[in-house]
Amino acid sequence: MFKPVFWLSLWGIFVLSLLPGDQLPPQVGQIWDKAQHALGFLWLGLCGHLAYPRTPLRLLTGVLLAGIAIELAQAITPWRQADWQDWLADAVGAATASCLWWSARYVRGSKGS
Repeated sequence: MFKPVFWLSLWGIFVLSLLPGDQLPPQVGQIWDKAQHALGFLWLGLCGHLAYPRTPLRLLTGVLLAGIAIELAQAITPWRQADWQDWLADAVGAATASCLWWSARYVRGSKGS
């Protein structure tokens, strides 16, 4: 169930990241850009961990690489620009998702003792 949500979320984030700014919903401009990146990748990381619970490090690596791919794709569009700070915000969101995932696993494991 979570795999389609993860892949649709990844696709949606990729598409939204490549659209020209004037084609985005007006609400998007009301939220700080770095917060959008962090929240998007927090969501992506949580969905990914639920979809692929047995490979948390591989999942985190893949999500971080997806953030790099988005920035590289933006660099070749005439209407967007790559920004390492955007990727850093992506990484903060993805790392937060992983910390939450590992914390939840630890709490569940310690309750069984």
